This record gives sequence, C-alpha cells and structure tokens, in this order.
Amino acid sequence: MTSRPTQANLEAARDRLVPDVVASGLRVLFCGINPGLMTAVTGHHFARPGNRFWPVLHLSGFTPRQLKPSEQQELLSYGLGITNVVARATARADELSAQEYREGGRVLAEKVGELRPRWLAVVGVTAYRSAFGEPRAKIGPQERTIGGAQVWALPNPSGLNAHWTAATMAEEYARLREAAATR
Repeated sequence: MTSRPTQANLEAARDRLVPDVVASGLRVLFCGINPGLMTAVTGHHFARPGNRFWPVLHLSGFTPRQLKPSEQQELLSYGLGITNVVARATARADELSAQEYREGGRVLAEKVGELRPRWLAVVGVTAYRSAFGEPRAKIGPQERTIGGAQVWALPNPSGLNAHWTAATMAEEYARLREAAATR
C-alpha cells in the first residue's frame, strides 16, 4: 500500500493476522503486544507512524541503519525476529482480554521452544506481566526462561508510551544487545 490507508482500510484490518518474521536460532526474538491496524493493513510490524521500534532498534546498535517497516525481513540477517503475544490486530492493546494474553503467552512459549532464540524480548512490560502471570515484573532481564530462552522485558515503543523517550528506550535496548552478544 503506497498511500496512507483510509479509516475504512484500517477497520477492515481488525482481527487480521500478520505473519511473524522468524527463523530458528535467532539471537533475539522481539515480541510485540499485538499488531495494530496499520501493521495489519501493511503486513509490516510496528508500521504505525510514531512507533519508535525501528528508530530505537537502530539507536541501540541492533541494526547498522534505521530500517523501514517494509524492510522487516532484513532483521533475520542480524539474527533478529518479530512475533506478538496476541496474533490478532486491534486498534488498541486495551481491546485484548486477560484470557487472550494468557493464551498468547502459552502459544508464545511453544513458539519459542520450537524456534530456540537465545533471548525473548517482550516489548511492553504490561504485556509480559499479563501473558506470563508476573505482576511484579519490571523492565530488564527476567529470572525465568521461556522455551529455553532468556527473557528481557523492554519498554513499549508506541508513541503513546510517553514515559520513555527514544533515547532512554535505546539505552535499555542496548543493554539487551550487549547481553545477547555475550550469551
């Protein structure tokens, strides 16, 4: 899609599934909460203008340049991938039920067990808490493993997450990058 989607395009994308960008043995599998409607329309993860995932990934040193959402497959060449806790697209994460988060966590654990990434990075500590029953989890490395992968909770890159700037997010993502380089 070359032009900006209309409201009708966005609404038609509700509940759509977006394919993961994954391979076996990744260094880091980034896990979003669920696809937004812009992602569902384009088929590209973190596609909404204002989402800071792609700039932060570059600022943190994970990628040598800032990738566009349409270049998401290039992540695989860096040992990185993308999936989601909940597969269905919504306009906002608050449209998801507690049951969807729990079921998404179960499915994600199976996926991680099959793909065997070294690190699972959940972008959104609230999603991590909800999906894995860890109500006190904080940003940073977690004590538990999931499917054999170490786990890191990262700040949500959504533009709505005003508590974190792109620079402070990049610092946290860089901490993960450094940890992933040593394990």
